[in-house]
Amino acid sequence: MKNIRDYVVDILEERRTGKIVAVIKALLLVLSKIYSAVVRMRLKLYQIGIFRQKPLGCMVISVGNITVGGTGKTPVVEMLARALKEGGRKVVILSRGYKSKESRLHRFFRRKFGFIPKVVSDGEKILLNSLEAGDEPYMLASNLDGVPVLVDRDRVKSGGYAIKKFGADTLLLDDGFQYLSLWRKFDFVLIDCTSPFGNGRLLPRGFLREPLENLRRANYIFLTKTAGRNLEPIRAQVRHFNPKAEIIETVHDPLYFENIHTGEHQPLDFVSGKKIYVVSAIARPDSFEDALRNLNAQVTNVFRFIDHHRFTYDEVEEILRKAEQNKIEAIIITEKDAVRFPRLEPITVPIFFLRVNIKITSGARDFVDCVSRVCYS
Repeated sequence: MKNIRDYVVDILEERRTGKIVAVIKALLLVLSKIYSAVVRMRLKLYQIGIFRQKPLGCMVISVGNITVGGTGKTPVVEMLARALKEGGRKVVILSRGYKSKESRLHRFFRRKFGFIPKVVSDGEKILLNSLEAGDEPYMLASNLDGVPVLVDRDRVKSGGYAIKKFGADTLLLDDGFQYLSLWRKFDFVLIDCTSPFGNGRLLPRGFLREPLENLRRANYIFLTKTAGRNLEPIRAQVRHFNPKAEIIETVHDPLYFENIHTGEHQPLDFVSGKKIYVVSAIARPDSFEDALRNLNAQVTNVFRFIDHHRFTYDEVEEILRKAEQNKIEAIIITEKDAVRFPRLEPITVPIFFLRVNIKITSGARDFVDCVSRVCYS
């Protein structure tokens, strides 16, 4: 599966040529045109009122993107939820729980009592593991106190549950830009500046979930991973489609390393000069690996797995075996991967994840104004 995925990505990013590749590209282009027609028709049906957005009588904010792959949504949702909570709002996060598994107990309760979303966190304690919750909801639940996290594909119903059960007055839709069924006050759209729009084509010929013209629906646009990038071409393209949205520039700000077994924290200079292995199962691992190199780590080898890969004990044991043989001083993984990483005992090479934060480098006043508008509306 990984080899097939890598092969397709190579084709989309123009790294392969040949007759077979040309045929695949042509087929993908046809499918892309069909997909584009469906996406445009769906949006049109909402615009003319045949499909209607459901209001829930409270503030709803969507955080999403226009491309597939990671753009840094989870840290932004975390930052926004924390700011709104500190401003006095009763915040609940609604996620679809990508690749989460439904437990037998949850299926029983749904059959017995009707609709019940999966409650990852009630705001006080975590109630589900990462397999049942999904990676991002579990991370959010782990990092946010006092903010319930719910998972269900039907976020209209889970939103109603959040209002009734938790008294929510503010709902955050994690990955909600394409979820048009629920009315929202604000749309936050994230753009990863390391690969803003891919090859500019829609799925499956490219990486766009919907046409770039639909950026016009956004109220706030976050440019993520901006460090060292020339942002003017990206800003110009955004402004072409949306001249009114506030643009907020951010970077992923490393905070510390945390040992996945002991919870011990180490400062960022911990990896300076050390021989390390880097292990990740995220959509775009390059920026993570570059961040470690920028901390002067000696990245001896990288192990890349498909996004959301659930690591097995055998895989981790093999990586540890190689690390021990090569006198590796630490294995570094992402925080997102840490929730899916088996805990083996004893281990001969310490394993740490890098805790990162979102830091606003431009547009901080716009973010504060948005939070104020929500908190005092």
